[in-house]
Amino acid sequence: MEIGIRILIVFLVSQVVHIGAQKEGEEGCVPGFQVKEYQVEYNGGFQKDHPLTQVFFDDCAGNEGLAFEVSHPDFQVDEEMNLVARRDVMDSGTVMFIHGVNEQADDMAQVDIVGAPPRSPQTLREILGLGQIQPYRSKRALFAPRMHVNENMEPPFPKVIGTLIVMSPGMENDHIFHMTGSGADQDPKGVFTINRVTGEVSVSQELDREAISSYTLEVSVTDLSGKLVEGPVALLVDVNDQNDNRPIFKETRYAGEVLEGSPTGTVVMTMTAEDADDPRLQNAVLRYNIVRQSPDKPSPNMFYINPESGNIVTVISPTLLDRETLPTTQYELEIVAQDMKGRDVGLTGTATATITITDKNDHAPEFTHSLFQANVDEGSRGVAVNLTVDDRDDPATGAWRAIYSIINGDPTQNFEIQTNPDNNEGMLSVVKPLDYESVVFHTLLIKVENEDPLVPDVGYGSSSTATVHITVLDVNEGPVFFPDPLQVTKMENIPLGSFVALLNATDPDVLQSQSIRFAVLRDPANWLSVNPVRGTVNTSANLDRESPYVHDNKYTAIFMATDNGSRPASGTGTLVIHLEDYNDNAPYVHPSVVRVCEDTKDSVVIVGGRDRDIHPNAGPFKIELGKQPGLEKTWKVSRVNNTHAQIMLLQSMKRANYQLPLVVTDSGLPPLSNSTEIKVQVCTCKKNRMDCSSAGSVCSNLMMLLALVLLSLFCL
Repeated sequence: MEIGIRILIVFLVSQVVHIGAQKEGEEGCVPGFQVKEYQVEYNGGFQKDHPLTQVFFDDCAGNEGLAFEVSHPDFQVDEEMNLVARRDVMDSGTVMFIHGVNEQADDMAQVDIVGAPPRSPQTLREILGLGQIQPYRSKRALFAPRMHVNENMEPPFPKVIGTLIVMSPGMENDHIFHMTGSGADQDPKGVFTINRVTGEVSVSQELDREAISSYTLEVSVTDLSGKLVEGPVALLVDVNDQNDNRPIFKETRYAGEVLEGSPTGTVVMTMTAEDADDPRLQNAVLRYNIVRQSPDKPSPNMFYINPESGNIVTVISPTLLDRETLPTTQYELEIVAQDMKGRDVGLTGTATATITITDKNDHAPEFTHSLFQANVDEGSRGVAVNLTVDDRDDPATGAWRAIYSIINGDPTQNFEIQTNPDNNEGMLSVVKPLDYESVVFHTLLIKVENEDPLVPDVGYGSSSTATVHITVLDVNEGPVFFPDPLQVTKMENIPLGSFVALLNATDPDVLQSQSIRFAVLRDPANWLSVNPVRGTVNTSANLDRESPYVHDNKYTAIFMATDNGSRPASGTGTLVIHLEDYNDNAPYVHPSVVRVCEDTKDSVVIVGGRDRDIHPNAGPFKIELGKQPGLEKTWKVSRVNNTHAQIMLLQSMKRANYQLPLVVTDSGLPPLSNSTEIKVQVCTCKKNRMDCSSAGSVCSNLMMLLALVLLSLFCL
């Protein structure tokens, strides 16, 4: 009996809930019993397992986990949704209630049994347990059944969506209903209202399930004085989905590609659309379809899309899926996604898929001619001939780009071949000049391949090789010097007109009888002359090893030889003269100015010898005092090493500038000597500082030194 009471209460509430919802529910699926009331005739009783009637329940999501409860304990709903008796029943009563429930739906249906004798108790108050059957029940009870409201309901508002039930023995109008929570007194405020007396719950505005799919409220009951007598209990309001959202593709245009010759059924790409409606309902169950293919050749159905997964696959045979024979390499598909499992009532969304047929290397490159010919001037470099090929594969891919190679006829590697990236032609070039007098004709065998390997069932044929005939044309070539450079060794300062070298130049054009004339092309110091016929080189000025035109003891000149052909040709050769040193430069002393401190004996300075000549005409140097008498009493010069000597002041001298005569001699054969003078500044020295500022006020020369010497001798 308690089960029956509970089911009946929920049924009464559900009936109230669906009064407002049924008016709007015809536009879409409403979870619950699709038929609310059933009638069964009573013929003296019901046999076990004999169906009374079939009920219709749909939670709009597949009825997974659906369970039924019947108010009469001797009846049940079987797997076929048939109401059957558990045993032979005579006392069925005149009405039964069926409660269907799962996670998606909670609803009640009524079964009227026509002609059956009533059961006791049978009045509504007795069934609810409010009569004398349960005199002990005195506590009130608040029931808040789960309510449903369709989104997008049209005005007028408010609309009643359900009623709360409070039961109390002997008390019917002494309670006040209250409702709080999001949707009532919290944001969004005022969506739902409650009749404080009757407990009717109403919706006051149009709802959008995609914005808020459900509301959780709290309801309670107080007495007239405001004292809480029931609750709070949770009130759940579900917003029923309407099919008001079209499928939307993430992108308006999709791109995919498939390799030519791919097997039938090859997945090309996947189309994906989204529907904001309830994914548990058919409102969001999508189906895909191709409505247009452009172009529609060779078949209007080259591709197929899986209605459920959105995978686009090939339908055309691999043989027909040939990029080189298809009318285009790109196909455009118009894809439609439709909800409601693709039924006509469903909403649609559209996108475009562009499929590119990509190339594989199934065509070998072929020369347009089996023989190519070209004429090349001897001695020249550059492109001799452009080799052309045909390749039906996709341009600008490795299956089309050509690689050329010389496989025969070039033992000395005079040629090379490169690919022109713009037109795929092979540019055969001469990289080492050809010689007409050596070989007039060259025959090359050229092979062409692709960057990418060919597919296994395709190979390179005879058309992938070609022959190239190169004819070398005779050109008047300039004379060639040998050796080049010509190197000789000469002593500097040899007499004018001395023989230096004999130039040797020959004409490569051996089949022509031509004469050669010589001329000076570059002679920086104008030291040389050449006999135009014989090619002898003589001096026209002194050769000077110390000249700025000589570098590292070498002097370089350039000569030109010209033939007498119809178009004269010339060649150049280099003469390098290695100059040997002659002792023609006297040595000198460095530095030319030195400083010593006054009133200080034994002051020492270091000087060195230098020479523009080189060994053995330079150091070791001999440095000594000049030949003037008496110098040795004031100055002393002594050897430090092969190149330097030290000068010592033997007595104190006044601050002044003195010219000290020295003689420096080199080691040449014969040796050269140089009598020179250096300036000696006698300065005041204090605290490691040397002051020579007034040293120039006295200009003393050799005569002053001699006077000092004579004065000192006289004083003695």
